[in-house]
Amino acid sequence: MNLLFVILSIPSFLRTIGIIVMVYYGLKFVIRLLFPVVVKKAMNNMQERQTAYQRGDQKREGEVTVESKRGDQNRNKNSGGEYVDFEEVD
Repeated sequence: MNLLFVILSIPSFLRTIGIIVMVYYGLKFVIRLLFPVVVKKAMNNMQERQTAYQRGDQKREGEVTVESKRGDQNRNKNSGGEYVDFEEVD
């Protein structure tokens, strides 16, 4: 019985090893195809940021800008704050 089990499990083991090897080489192939595309996209992104910085699109040091929405202005006029009544406990 044990010999029969060993004989029948060898093809399953070899099939599993074959699948692992195929997945390994498949991933290796896909990574070789995609890696240059990802690196090129990252390089273009960094280059765009650098050119924007050199053109002066970034805010200068010490420059302050305040932006507000119209809805915020109306809401802030009506709010006088909250009054909280409290008692001092000895």
